[in-house]
Amino acid sequence: MILHHVIESQQFTVPLLLELFDRARIMERVVAKGGTLDYQHKIMATLFYQPSTRTRISFEAAMHRLGGRVCSTEEAKTFSSEVEGEQLEDTIRIISGYTDVIVLRHMEMGGAARAAAVSSVPVINAGDGSGGQHPTQALLDLYTIFRERRTLDGLTIAMVGELDRGRTVRSLAYLLSKFDRVKMYFVSPPEVQMRHDILEHLEERDVWFAQETEIDTVIDAVDVVYVTQIRPGRMQEREKIQKYFMDASVLKKMKPDAMIMHPLPRTLELDKAVDHDPRAFYFQQATNGLYVRMALLTMVLD
Repeated sequence: MILHHVIESQQFTVPLLLELFDRARIMERVVAKGGTLDYQHKIMATLFYQPSTRTRISFEAAMHRLGGRVCSTEEAKTFSSEVEGEQLEDTIRIISGYTDVIVLRHMEMGGAARAAAVSSVPVINAGDGSGGQHPTQALLDLYTIFRERRTLDGLTIAMVGELDRGRTVRSLAYLLSKFDRVKMYFVSPPEVQMRHDILEHLEERDVWFAQETEIDTVIDAVDVVYVTQIRPGRMQEREKIQKYFMDASVLKKMKPDAMIMHPLPRTLELDKAVDHDPRAFYFQQATNGLYVRMALLTMVLD
């Protein structure tokens, strides 16, 4: 199937997702053999207006593993010509003339779509704005669940934390809505609950969801607990922030075959004691990002 730009989760169909998963499996074997030179004549630009260690390095490692080359800037807002007033569209028009694919993280919602509208090469959204999307993170999240469970139908998931501006959980909700009998619990303080655009999308697709303020009310019923940060400054009752933390006491209440996930980086919401639990998948999740991003690059470059 043809894939050009990767801008939002909504553009992926189930067949396209399954093709991506098949390619990611192949990429696992490619990495185990030390990589390939199949894309040695391709150049990728990583243009990051906000810092992101994991996303940028995993994309760059993915391109290197494919045999390609990388042009990179991690602080484009500071070190690009936009300091002098150059518009994003002009930057993209020029860089797309130098490279074969652009991976863009932008500080504004819709930045990736603006870039795609003028680019002569594929643009991959590596996160745009506060409350925008991060589709490649959601794709690697989905692959991690699929790789472990062999199916996404019938999944019950709790998304915990600061959900209204959470790019990862927003993108993941869009992807999960494509599968059958999925149930989603959105667990957060009321002031940072999932926004209505996601809830309306789920209602339109007849996807079951519930909004909760206590993790204890759902922890024993879910197959996946997807934990994200909550910035204390966004809570009215800051002393209650610990209600949303994953620690040893919460582990005791979980299903024995459940999965604990986190997009990383973490702060206090995910205790290091959880790392040794066999249900902790967040480091595998990060590793899977390499394979999924390799697979995505092959799909847009082929």
